[in-house]
Amino acid sequence: MIVDVVVEDPRWAAVDIEGLAQKATDATLAHLGLEPAAFEVALLACDDARIAVLNGDFRDKPQPTNVLSWPSLERGSVQDGQAPDLPDPSEGEELGDLALAYDTCKREAEQSGKAFADHAFHLIVHGTLHLLGYDHIRDGDATLMEDLERQILGKMGLSDPYI
Repeated sequence: MIVDVVVEDPRWAAVDIEGLAQKATDATLAHLGLEPAAFEVALLACDDARIAVLNGDFRDKPQPTNVLSWPSLERGSVQDGQAPDLPDPSEGEELGDLALAYDTCKREAEQSGKAFADHAFHLIVHGTLHLLGYDHIRDGDATLMEDLERQILGKMGLSDPYI
């Protein structure tokens, strides 16, 4: 996958955010049977102040959050718990944009006793699934998305993020 990373907060260098983003997006697409090389994602590695502005502008919630996503197309399923229609890998396309907040990610990792890089990896997987049409608003969709996250992280040797 082509991952275009814009690093606004230099603290992200400590976890090689470019490499982490590449691994997380590739693992997500490969798990879903998609050819990673056919797709693009843009990732903004920022801080809480920046993501609070973005969250306010786009979701009317002017507060920090861990990850935001802007899919290039709406792919969500109409039926709760049903997988969305995935893009055709032969067509190739930009899946959308992600923003990841350093401060919130670091705080959540510390509170849950997880390694910072592992939590950031999980958030990138989570955001990538959002770009592909997965969501967690409805119960069935949340179960589907969380199960996928567990499977993808497990393949990478990472623990269940929902324990």
